[in-house]
Amino acid sequence: MPKALVIGCYGQDGRYLSRLLLAKGYDVLGFDRHAVFGPAEWTGGVVDFAAADVTCSLLSGFSPDEVYYLAAYHHSSEDPPVNEHELVARSFEVNTLALNNVLHGIARGSPRSRLFYAASSRIFGEPSGDEQDEATPATPTCPYGISKSAGMQLCRYYRKALSVYASVGIMYNHESPLRPSRFVSKKIVGAAVRISRGSNQRLVVGDLHALVDWGFAPDFVRAMWQVLQLKDPDDFVIGTGALHSVLEFVQVAFGVLGIDWRPYVAEDPALLTRQAPNLTLRANTSKLCRMTGWRPRVSFEEMVARLVKAELDDADPTTNPDLYSDVQ
Repeated sequence: MPKALVIGCYGQDGRYLSRLLLAKGYDVLGFDRHAVFGPAEWTGGVVDFAAADVTCSLLSGFSPDEVYYLAAYHHSSEDPPVNEHELVARSFEVNTLALNNVLHGIARGSPRSRLFYAASSRIFGEPSGDEQDEATPATPTCPYGISKSAGMQLCRYYRKALSVYASVGIMYNHESPLRPSRFVSKKIVGAAVRISRGSNQRLVVGDLHALVDWGFAPDFVRAMWQVLQLKDPDDFVIGTGALHSVLEFVQVAFGVLGIDWRPYVAEDPALLTRQAPNLTLRANTSKLCRMTGWRPRVSFEEMVARLVKAELDDADPTTNPDLYSDVQ
């Protein structure tokens, strides 16, 4: 039975990935900040990946076939502002330094392990072209993008210098019912459903005309797994290549419920707590598709409809089995 270690197992991607791996017959051991997911025989408790010796001990003892580093610290432009020093420090602590411990632990105690690192399209900063691929220069402009870019460079270093199988997925936006409430996708869907039930609330977003390359999270975790089945490690852009505005998201979500969105939705740029350039990031996934055969299965419209349906169901999205039915 193959074994997988999932770091960040209770985030959106971690939950879907763990289900995918279990369906494929893996023995899965997962860690999040305060919880453990895995075999009953695991008695080691939560592992602090900021501690190099503990991380090395875990990897040499469990000796996983595959390691997925999905843990991330991210602060969106609509989140309450935080101290910049704290933001940079926390971003590097989670997105880069703990990853270094995992890579070191693989090189030292589990050299057959294959690692997938979830980077971000934010590494591209303000790109000049219409779309980005693996050769697009990384010019990040925010702490999240800077730390994720550093994590990608770490993977390349361990790959070349120490022969560690370390692949990188440059992840574009991907949504699911498991998204936390602070994300704009969840805000839109939640407001639409409450309004359909008689609420008079208004939905206020920072920028209705922002363009986003949006995909469906189960499609993206399938790409993660396919990347680690390749003979050699590499970097891969993971996205859809299709742009949709926040306004389109609103229109589809309200349309599913048969509601005219216009009386209920407003735009307020003041919600964007950090002034950022108007980025339009669009994925060129030709390399991923060519090398793995991967294609997204769920369209933008179907993704939004699924988010609305899940919100209407009022079920706990973390345990609702219907949400995992197509994770294969």
